[in-house]
Formats: sequence, C-alpha cells, structure tokens
Amino acid sequence: MTTEVLLDIIEKSLSELGYAELEPRALFEPIGYTLSLGGKRVRPLLCLLACRLYSDNIATALPIARALEVFHNFTLLHDDLMDKSPIRRGQPTVYRKWNDNTAILSGDAMSIEAYRSLEGIENPQLLFKVLPFFNKMAIEICKGQQYDMDFEEREHVSVAEYIEMIRLKTAVLLGAALRLGALAAGAYDSDAQILDEVGQALGLAFQIQDDYLDVYGDEKTFGKPIGGDIMNGKKTLMLLYTQAKLERDDRAELDRLMQLGQEHKEERISGVRRLYDKAGTPIYAQHEIERLTQEALTKLRGLGLKQERLEPLYQLFDKLTTRKN
Repeated sequence: MTTEVLLDIIEKSLSELGYAELEPRALFEPIGYTLSLGGKRVRPLLCLLACRLYSDNIATALPIARALEVFHNFTLLHDDLMDKSPIRRGQPTVYRKWNDNTAILSGDAMSIEAYRSLEGIENPQLLFKVLPFFNKMAIEICKGQQYDMDFEEREHVSVAEYIEMIRLKTAVLLGAALRLGALAAGAYDSDAQILDEVGQALGLAFQIQDDYLDVYGDEKTFGKPIGGDIMNGKKTLMLLYTQAKLERDDRAELDRLMQLGQEHKEERISGVRRLYDKAGTPIYAQHEIERLTQEALTKLRGLGLKQERLEPLYQLFDKLTTRKN
C-alpha cells in the first residue's frame, strides 16, 4: 500500500466527518473550512505508516489517525488567533474570515471532535492504551504554546529552552502519531517508545525547518508571508542562535531592527536576515536539521524491521526535512 493510497484513505476519512453540513453552521463551518485547506497530513500519515510497520490492517489505526489530524488542526486554529496570523496555507485564517469568538468556540468544538474520533477504536484494551498517551500529548502541546507566549514577554531565552518549547508544541504530536499507530498494530510497548522518540526527533527537525523557511523560503511555496516571525518578534531558533553568536555592536543593531514598526518592514526583515547570515545561523539550522534527521533514522533502523516496511517512512522523512513549504 503506497503513501498516496494512505493519503487518499485519510482524505476520505476526514471528508466523511461532514462538518460543513452540521448545525449550527456558524460553529461547524469553520471546522470544515480548516480541514478543507489541506496540508501535508503528516500526523495521520505517520500514524498509518507506523501501523503498517507491523500489520497490513490499518483499520485499527484509522480512528487514531483521524483524531490526530483533527486535534492538530484545532491547535492551528487557536494558534493563528493567538499569534494574529492572517494567512494559513495560502488562505485567510478562521479568525480573519469570521471573527475571534468564532475561532475560539469552533476550536473548542474541534478539540472535542478529536476525542470523539477515538470512539471509533473498537478494541477496549487498545483504547485504554491510547487515551493516556493522547491526553499526555494534548496537555504537553498546551504547555508548549504557553511557553511560546511566555517567551514573547521575556528578554532572554536560551536555545535549550526554545528546543524544549518546540518539543512540547510540535514534536510530541509526531511522536504520538508513530507510537499510537504502532500500538494499534499490536507492537511491543518498547518499540512504540522508540518510535515516539523517532517522531520527536523528526518533529524538532521539522520545526527548525519551518523557522528556516520563514526567513529563507519562497512566499508562494511556503504559503505564509516570509519574515512573519521576524515581524511578530517571535523568539525562534534563528533569532536566539544569532543573539548568542553576535558581538555586542551587532547585537545592538539586531535589537534596533527588531524594534522597527510595520512601516519599516522591508528594512527590518532584510536587516535581520543579514545578521543571521553574519552569525552563520542558516548553516547552523541546516546542520541541526540533518543531525536530528540522522538521529531519527538511526533509532528507526535499530528496530530491526524489514526494509520494505521502513522505506515509506524513510521517504517521508526526506521529504519533510528538505521541504520548501
């Protein structure tokens, strides 16, 4: 079963939820809209691929895969409101298309719908295993988002603190996708734990790539305005590493640039990018992406599974860590 076939199964499963047709429309239409914007479907795909490592029957993992994707999109819906991001996947975000209150309430409903998807798990023992990990994942993502917001108010944040924040906010969901997919197939808990670690390493690489693309990507392929993190004053790996590496005068210039308003957008973005280049930040970011990817691959190979089962995951890892959007 190819990755393309699995993606078709995921899309069909999501379309069957039929949120756009439910009442009240003002609550459910934004949920249907959010899911219709597409995206890479990385999390449900990882879940099904992990299941396929151990079993040809993906039906047991499909409710989990669907729950992960709905939950992920709920977090994006609320993140866009908190970050005041106007564009997601090239389209207006929910709070911009509707309003703040709609984004809050539809997001709340979406998180509940993610848990309702887990009702499709027919094996009580599997459900008993899945729920604690799903709950742990959910609260850790909330912790990560809170740290992210806290960092905006702090003058100094270390690279290590940032890495822990993105582990919570982004990486734990990819780890959970692999862990829960394997458990759905009846894998040993020890294998599921290793796959969780694989997913978290991949998730860190994925987020660092996102930070990199926000500065050095192409707006048309990235789907969001380039330099958004710089204009929002977000403390990304790019900014924090640069602050740590620059000499005093250059740090002062970086601070000055980061204080410029919207009317000086081009100067702010181009000036900060120049200092990133001077600090060697893009090279560092690419090195970290490669290191984390190799860490994930080494753990994956250590499971001793058949190459033909692992190959789709290898291909996905390569696609995610060399992506342009």
